[in-house]
Amino acid sequence: MRRFTPLPAAALPLSRFSSRSLSRLLSLTLLASVSLAFVALPATAVHAASAPCKPGSGVKLRGKDLTSATLPYAMRCADLTGAKLDGVDLTGKDLTGAILRKASLKEADLGQARLDYADLRGADFSEADLGQMQAKQANLRGAILTDADAVQAEFPHSDLTGAVLTRAVLTQANLTDAKLVDADLKDATLGQIKGRTADFTRAKLGEAKLGQAHLEHAVLRDADLSEAEFTQAELDGADFHGANVDKASFTQADDVNLTGAKGTPKDLPDDAVAPGSAGEEPVDDASPSTWDQDVPPNAVRPKGPSPALILVIVSGLGLSLTLIMWGVAHRRRERFVAEMAVARHAAEEDVTRFGEEIDALDFEMKINQVSGPTHEWRAALDAYEAAKQALHVAQTPYDLQAAAMAIGRGRQALHVVRSRLSATGGTR
Repeated sequence: MRRFTPLPAAALPLSRFSSRSLSRLLSLTLLASVSLAFVALPATAVHAASAPCKPGSGVKLRGKDLTSATLPYAMRCADLTGAKLDGVDLTGKDLTGAILRKASLKEADLGQARLDYADLRGADFSEADLGQMQAKQANLRGAILTDADAVQAEFPHSDLTGAVLTRAVLTQANLTDAKLVDADLKDATLGQIKGRTADFTRAKLGEAKLGQAHLEHAVLRDADLSEAEFTQAELDGADFHGANVDKASFTQADDVNLTGAKGTPKDLPDDAVAPGSAGEEPVDDASPSTWDQDVPPNAVRPKGPSPALILVIVSGLGLSLTLIMWGVAHRRRERFVAEMAVARHAAEEDVTRFGEEIDALDFEMKINQVSGPTHEWRAALDAYEAAKQALHVAQTPYDLQAAAMAIGRGRQALHVVRSRLSATGGTR
């Protein structure tokens, strides 16, 4: 919300205003002061996802055939390099920071799955269901998404350099600031995508459907856009230098500027800049301000404010100060409540994530048919229970430290279990 700070009445030349104008000014000043006093609730805190753990530090399933396995919900930072997951149901799974390099996920279901920061280089998602999948800042260089259904999928700030997305359906997908250099998007459906500042340099977009796409300031240099459809697309600041726009349709598209493009497009709007045309320079139509113009000599100058009006102004300022002080105290109370809510939410997520780590390690030991050291494993389970109890009785952010300490001890125990499993291979 934009907040406006009222200008003090003393800063305005009173000779410019009549008594009626000053009364109106007083009302606005009091209203603004009261509004500021009652802005007690802080802005809603947005809880950002925690940074992923070290890639590959999760469950070790490199090269495994998991087509018939029931995977746990939490697979954060798992090592699934070269794993076979064809047709596997991964709906809603948390694969944040996981390594899936050259993994096979043909026809897999990854609807609403989380793959933020994941390493997906060379992974095969052919005909997979990626609807509403979250993969921000993921590495999909050379990934195969042929015929994939990625409706409303999230790829902001991700690297899809050289990815194959032929005939993929990316309707309403988020490709904000994504890198699609040399990507193959021939005959892909990209309607209503969010592609602001995305880089499509040398991408193949022949016959692609980009109706109502948001491509403000996108880079399409040297891209193949032949017969592509940009119906009602938003193209403000998009760079088409060197792009092939032959037979591309721009029906009702906004801010079309094809300077430096090649070929003959069709259905260009009247205000579009066609290939080879020179854009028009913006016209500076600013007009001089009239605020400081001289007052005509015969103008009637208003009288100064009356003592009664000055008294009302002083009284109003005193009331405003009282309300502001009350508001400050109220904000402090509400801020404590809000901070406690945010801290509790973060602690709850940390406890939940720790429980998922225990579950994931238990799954890894079962699928590899090994067992870990009993003492440390029991210590991790006890720490999990202690963290839940501390969270239940916490009344202040300081109280939540007990839960954090318990989780710290538990993670140390899990680290010992993982280390011994890696060193000895477990007891079969």
